[in-house]
Amino acid sequence: MSTLKIHTIDSAPEESKALLEKSKKEYGMVPGLHGVLAEAPGLLDAYQKLHELFINSSFNNEELTVVWQTINVEHECHYCVPAHTGIANMMKVDPAITEALRNRTEMPTAKLQALHTMTLAVVRNRGYVTKEDTKPFYEAGYAERQLLEIILGLSQKVISNYTNHIAETPVDAPFQKFTWKK
Repeated sequence: MSTLKIHTIDSAPEESKALLEKSKKEYGMVPGLHGVLAEAPGLLDAYQKLHELFINSSFNNEELTVVWQTINVEHECHYCVPAHTGIANMMKVDPAITEALRNRTEMPTAKLQALHTMTLAVVRNRGYVTKEDTKPFYEAGYAERQLLEIILGLSQKVISNYTNHIAETPVDAPFQKFTWKK
């Protein structure tokens, strides 16, 4: 059992209080992950900034979901897979995409499959990708910008996935119906 605290706005270090207020305003609650991250204000700030940068990348909602969930599932994050299932629903992403990602099955389009495969290559090979890895990605219509933006999404997910592994963060109530196990 983890000993990491899940902070509330009241219990958080002073430097994290405004960041948790921002989370509450954006999500209508303080997600458990944010409560854990609040112990290290710089980490919570970095996570929030990376999130904003990634959602403002060149990816559409389906592509954001593919990158996030590919990483979440590969990292076996018990917290982020259900959370991003709920988030994908709120973003009006086709449930077939989310289910394929959760179940490690083929994406419904060749372009999304190329993004999924490239994301897996980046994660599994720690960035050491080959021309053979990138060729189908580029042929699907993606460019160098999107390859680099996968790294942006991965940066955000490393913070959340690893923190949730260490903290054993309980899944927030709104996402419990999307519970996932490998």
